Amino acid sequence: MGFAFSFGSLAGLVSSSDFATPNKEIQWLGSVFTGIIFCVIVYRLTAILSSLLFKGYDKLSSAQKIEWNNRGFSTFHALFASFMSFYLLVLSDIFNKDSHEELIINRSSTFSNLVLGISIGYFLADLAMILWHFPALGGLEYVLHHGLSMFSIIQSLLSGQGLIYILMVLFSESTTPFVNLRWHLDIAGLKSSKLYVWNGIALFFGWLIARIFLFMFFFIHMWTHFDEVKEIFPLGFYSLLVVPPMLAMMNLFWFWKIAKGLVKTISKAKHSKGAYQMAI
Repeated sequence: MGFAFSFGSLAGLVSSSDFATPNKEIQWLGSVFTGIIFCVIVYRLTAILSSLLFKGYDKLSSAQKIEWNNRGFSTFHALFASFMSFYLLVLSDIFNKDSHEELIINRSSTFSNLVLGISIGYFLADLAMILWHFPALGGLEYVLHHGLSMFSIIQSLLSGQGLIYILMVLFSESTTPFVNLRWHLDIAGLKSSKLYVWNGIALFFGWLIARIFLFMFFFIHMWTHFDEVKEIFPLGFYSLLVVPPMLAMMNLFWFWKIAKGLVKTISKAKHSKGAYQMAI
């Protein structure tokens, strides 16, 4: 009851509507805990499977093993969030123009809300690990990213508004598996492998599509539907004007670093190939 009351109090601050009913609050809390439990399970499974399948895992330092396992459930959530976001945005009829009479910014479903709750659970679990091992698992930019993500998702969950924009941002998590694979290959001593190069290329184009072009579409969609966006409750409306641009700037900064890294990796690969051919 204490959890439900606090959720209800927060919902009152977020929106004046009765969207956040006690039954829904219980479902949301359950989905949040489900997300945390999944993270713990995948963390443990990553350690067990890596020890069995990857000979070099047991030789890693304690800090490297922690990050290795952490990136395991990070990849799991990224695949889950991107697939579910794609399904809800494209394959389902929630945001189909002619399928509902209500405004597009007010559309949601029980399933979509459970997806948001699970993502909140992931961000809580990952943020807890980042802070506990700070700054080994990520600096202040990761804390800011996770904080902004949870702030936005919780607002959408409690108010029932702006879900379409939350899902667009969650779909950008589809680049995370490439980021994690890059780290795993590096720590495994495979930085000079073809897989590392091809993964870098996939990361570059994946980031360009999911975090640059998608955010451009995000802002265009907001502009063309601004008459509906203005109907979002005040805190949510101003958050929508502030948070996505901040995330977009972070994405541009990281994209610049990815591009530099890709150029460096390809240059090294060409140099190594040239040296090998000369030796022959």
